[in-house]
Amino acid sequence: MNPPETGPPQEPVADLPALAPQLRALRRRASLTLEAAARSAGLSPAHLSRLETGQRQASLPMLLALARIYGTTVSELLGERAADRDAVVRAADMEPTRAGGWTYWQAGSSGRGMQALRVRVPHGSQGDIVRVHPGEEWLHVLTGRLRLRLGDTTHHLGPGDSAHFDSLTPHRIAAEDEAGVDLLFVHTLLQSPAAALCLGPTTGDMP
Repeated sequence: MNPPETGPPQEPVADLPALAPQLRALRRRASLTLEAAARSAGLSPAHLSRLETGQRQASLPMLLALARIYGTTVSELLGERAADRDAVVRAADMEPTRAGGWTYWQAGSSGRGMQALRVRVPHGSQGDIVRVHPGEEWLHVLTGRLRLRLGDTTHHLGPGDSAHFDSLTPHRIAAEDEAGVDLLFVHTLLQSPAAALCLGPTTGDMP
């Protein structure tokens, strides 16, 4: 007997031909097996398999769950593309955002699976704030010297140095030079304001 198909009884979304192959492609891009993805979404493997082959229609709650698991948006699951989203971001179009003493410039398009920023960290600004949040972070020092604390280890980075880490690791960032430090910063967390990527949530001082 096949295992029961789980999941709340919801009205299915409209039948979209592109949905089935898109679901399969995004699961593979996330390096998840059918069984692992189905378990995380609260579905049986058979149910998810039918969604991926077009034999079943997905409800909106199912799409929301799968989008979260695959690190994407429902729009991408549905194969939608923003017509006015440019691949190139011009320097003149980067509007600065200031929060907590730091300055951010959006260096990538919105609605992507990765958020790219150029960040200016002044000396003496928020060096005692510890951040812990889901996702991964990659940063690259453009100018100045950066002090990066990951867990119990302190790293000193100069121009040209990079760091790539799981942001569930308690971390804090500070400029070592009075002139401050300029960074390129990429984060995988979706749907977060630019300021929240670096500024919080916080957990207090690290020992």
